[in-house]
Amino acid sequence: MRTTRFIFGFLVLSSLLLTSCYNEARHCADYKTGTFEFTYMENGEEKTAKFVRTQDFSIDYIGGVADSSSVRWINDCEFILKKLRPTTNLEKKPIHMKILSTTADSYTFEYKYAVNDLNRSNRTERGVAKKVK
Repeated sequence: MRTTRFIFGFLVLSSLLLTSCYNEARHCADYKTGTFEFTYMENGEEKTAKFVRTQDFSIDYIGGVADSSSVRWINDCEFILKKLRPTTNLEKKPIHMKILSTTADSYTFEYKYAVNDLNRSNRTERGVAKKVK
């Protein structure tokens, strides 16, 4: 009886340790540069936008308008975007981007403001970008 409890406990503990150590492989370096597309919702309508990212810059094409940002890489999976020509105080805030997972042709990311505002909650949003070139 005592031996079966020990074996059962050992198996449960081992499985917990093995599953908690599992990390999904991310190939973030494959997505540092290129041309990407993503979908977003605007007024209840799904739209597609495109952006081109180099090592140092990102040019977004949203609604037929080009907008440029500088890119500062923290590591292979995280970077900071900062608009080059912000038109509002909100656009002046840098955005922290983090690649969470990758597939053969896309990556899932999350983003939030890089600097916390004490008067606002710092919401984290998620999205998926598909590499087209």
